[in-house]
Amino acid sequence: MSNQTKSMSFIDHLEELRWRIIKMISSIILGGVVTFFFIDFFLELLLKPLENIDSGNPISLQVLSVQGMFIIKWSIALIGGLITSVPVITYQLWKFISPGLYANEKGFVLPLVIFSFISFLLGIFFSYMILIPYCLNFFASLSGDNILNNFSINHYFSFITWLLLGCGIVFQLPVISFLLSTIGLLTPAFMRHFRRHAVVAIFIISSFITPPDPVSMLVMAFPLIILYELSIGVSWIVNRGKEFDSE
Repeated sequence: MSNQTKSMSFIDHLEELRWRIIKMISSIILGGVVTFFFIDFFLELLLKPLENIDSGNPISLQVLSVQGMFIIKWSIALIGGLITSVPVITYQLWKFISPGLYANEKGFVLPLVIFSFISFLLGIFFSYMILIPYCLNFFASLSGDNILNNFSINHYFSFITWLLLGCGIVFQLPVISFLLSTIGLLTPAFMRHFRRHAVVAIFIISSFITPPDPVSMLVMAFPLIILYELSIGVSWIVNRGKEFDSE
């Protein structure tokens, strides 16, 4: 650790954190503005899962407020800005903790940023291609033959974006494992010891994210368990590298 890092006061750390947060927020706003220029394309993309409803009672969306579409478009733009700024957010977080790391650990920044963004996109892809169609079919099938599925478009987009962002964040588990292992707060032995507890927690989280049936819970829980095992491997690689550097 350098002398400059050692001499930084608590106020200096807060000031640096403030500027990191400002940069992250600025990247989200910039990404949101860019997303808004292509908002019609993203609207069509988010409405596409409705075309694959297997139920005999299809879903119809309604705008129930005057400013409904305005709010929806800007909400989607903001979410698009959040997604596109994931590399910037990861980079800023890494730069904030990097002064306390060794020189060889600081070189992980580029792989970390790429890995984080890919993991987030994989979570969104999993949600869009598997989880969302299954959930929509499940809820549409509950109405029966005598009830029409006329949903509020605001509630529909809220439901869709919750699943997309939720899966994107959950798929960051290996990235979080990498960060915590790098700063010495996580070890593979610790994760293996609490594996059973983690599996129980995964099933509980899956039951909240998905519709209340066993199949959908398993659909969500299975990739999360794989991610947890992958996170153990990531932690093992990081800690193994530290052992080699200390020898």
